[in-house]
Amino acid sequence: MSASNAGFYHLGLAPNMLKVLDKLKFVTPTPIQLQAIPSALEGKDIMGIAQTGTGKTLAFGIPIIQRLASEGGQALILVPTRELALQVSDALAPLLVPYKMRSAVLIGGIKISLQMPAIKQNPSVIIATPGRLNDHIYQGTIDLGDIAVTVLDEADRMLDMGFEPQVKSILRCVTNNQQTMLFSATMPPDILKLATKYMELPITIEIAPSGTTTKDVSQELFIVKEALKNDVIKMLLQKYHGTVLVFTRTKLKASRVARNIQLMGAKVVEIHSNRTMSQRNQAIDGFKRGRYRVLVATDIAARGIDISKIELVVNYDLPDDAENFVHRIGRTGRAGKEGHAVTFATPTQSHDIDKIESLIKITLPRSMHPKFANAKFVEGDSKSGQRPGGRRPSSNSRGFGSSSKTKPSFGRKYKSKSEGASRSNKK
Repeated sequence: MSASNAGFYHLGLAPNMLKVLDKLKFVTPTPIQLQAIPSALEGKDIMGIAQTGTGKTLAFGIPIIQRLASEGGQALILVPTRELALQVSDALAPLLVPYKMRSAVLIGGIKISLQMPAIKQNPSVIIATPGRLNDHIYQGTIDLGDIAVTVLDEADRMLDMGFEPQVKSILRCVTNNQQTMLFSATMPPDILKLATKYMELPITIEIAPSGTTTKDVSQELFIVKEALKNDVIKMLLQKYHGTVLVFTRTKLKASRVARNIQLMGAKVVEIHSNRTMSQRNQAIDGFKRGRYRVLVATDIAARGIDISKIELVVNYDLPDDAENFVHRIGRTGRAGKEGHAVTFATPTQSHDIDKIESLIKITLPRSMHPKFANAKFVEGDSKSGQRPGGRRPSSNSRGFGSSSKTKPSFGRKYKSKSEGASRSNKK
């Protein structure tokens, strides 16, 4: 055994798998891989809590492939979005090839008839979105009787997108399932109920508390009126020179913001549910390859983009759900790289910011700039029912535009103190 994969040696992996990892130059397991792989190899049910970009795919992919190689059967990996399905497929492909195994990706946006050849090849691993897999089940085009391992990846997002009925229907069809693994960055009550019903004495692996943001992402908050958001975007594009991912709440807003950024002279592309699967794939590929500097997206992309060098994430709009904030900013600061996230909030959104800060357990540093210095949370915000400025009294809380002498200046980076239902009419 090469010394290069000594980090994986003590996890219980077979010599053949160690050789594969060595050839792929996988040297050091991430924390989630270090803890999950041994238990997964033993066939135990697992609930893994870790923020995005921490290597969750290989944490379940490596032990699944080793088990299937020695014991036979199939594995089912359920994911919330088409983009994430393709990302998981790409990540597992180098591991499947040495074992002469195949995978099938079953997602919407592609005719069911075109997916039949992959199904008929009896794939070892089925990667699917809940809606499309249910289509196959109801049409009788797939048999899940040989599924031995089931993985729910980004389970909270699946439930948030309204897939709970489909997920439960699929789990009822997996009659020969022997192991269930659930991975997510947040763990809301609905997920715990799902785990209680379909998992047997699951082992909880918590790399970071639910809602924890990655330590490699610095953050700042602008309280800015809607009409001035484009001015801030323009300023950010002048300050940062790398790739930028911009999140909007709706697909119509995504198109409008993309047009405005194009007028600023930046190469930009957009993805949302109005774009075909081919258009979305081309957009992400172009963004990865540098043909586009800016990608504007709805939350459909929050868990489907795995690019290690996104310099800046901009929350042009706050997300529908505070937990999606964690997944959005997790698109930067990946694979040990540093990243930065900028969030825009209008003066009436203090309550929404409170919910986000409560979830991530930090106060988002307010950034000042002379052009926007007069913006602040509206006093007596009816949503928050809190003191002027929308914040609870706190020694480290600074209202935007307050008289504190510790106002942060524009562009300064702040490290996080924490270490450790996509709606169809909108997305």
